[in-house]
Amino acid sequence: MQQVRVHGPGDARLDDVPDPEPGPDDVVVEVAACGVCGSDLKYIAAGGLMGPGPEPMPLGHELAGIVAEVGDTVDGVATGDRVVVNPGNNDVSHIGNGGTEGAFTRRLLVRQAARDGRLFAVPDQVPLDVAALTEPVGVAMNAVDKAEVTAGDRVAVIGAGPIGLGAVATCVDRGAADVVAVDPAPERLELARALGADAVVQPDTDDLWAVLRERHGTVATVFGPMPATEAYVECSGAAPVIPDVIANAGTDARLSVAGLHLDDIPTSFLQVLTKELTIRGAMEYPERFEDAVDLVARLDLSPMITHRIPLERWDEVMALIAGPPSFAKIMVTMD
Repeated sequence: MQQVRVHGPGDARLDDVPDPEPGPDDVVVEVAACGVCGSDLKYIAAGGLMGPGPEPMPLGHELAGIVAEVGDTVDGVATGDRVVVNPGNNDVSHIGNGGTEGAFTRRLLVRQAARDGRLFAVPDQVPLDVAALTEPVGVAMNAVDKAEVTAGDRVAVIGAGPIGLGAVATCVDRGAADVVAVDPAPERLELARALGADAVVQPDTDDLWAVLRERHGTVATVFGPMPATEAYVECSGAAPVIPDVIANAGTDARLSVAGLHLDDIPTSFLQVLTKELTIRGAMEYPERFEDAVDLVARLDLSPMITHRIPLERWDEVMALIAGPPSFAKIMVTMD
């Protein structure tokens, strides 16, 4: 069979690899679709994992599919089950993130599938390519959780890639009073509106802080009036965003950071102190991974998928990610 593996910086390609052979605690999933994650782009650019890992490195972790083989000790799972996989809940192999398996392939070995929190059923009404959004939606939900967004909050989601779009949908679903999506790409902002954003801001041409003051009102700080936005969800990974939020946020504002920042960022702790800001990192998923399954089943998140590309045309994926980031979720299909 074929599998996408990273061989070096900018070099991710289809390789011929042996078919998986499950042990008694494992299952094999016939992958229907697997999404391209922002971390995949980092792995491709860096030439693999930033640290010890398999070489070449298997890629892909946002998947849904159908169970094809079940190990002898695995209960509660049967061949033919439609499932999504939690790719990180495994001490043996983090799928697509430095482990020995990767989901850009047709048949995926899921190790220790008997453990809780590994496989989750997909409702029949959800197409499997849409179900593959569960993993990034889980990341987005966790980011919203860390920002403690509740009904009535005024929220700014910065970055409208797949995680930001998932955060927009989650905030809307929780009854946020006003959700502002921020991204330089107009195509992504259109998607944010389709998922329920109340307003969008293109930072190259719009003044974000003026927009937030107008929409959310202001709150007094020792540095002057600031937007009364209660929560900021940072999904862009752009270095200027965090200091900009800290400089402009109002008293008691909450910031969660889900964007990947590889370089150190200067921070004004005077601003953090005097405004009593809360800043939290957001890594991986909510406490209940099935909450993401439920959201994907309840809402129409299919607009997040802007491209569907068959596995055998992986070169088209590489060409797309080399261009401007106007796409949202690229879904690699195995049909």
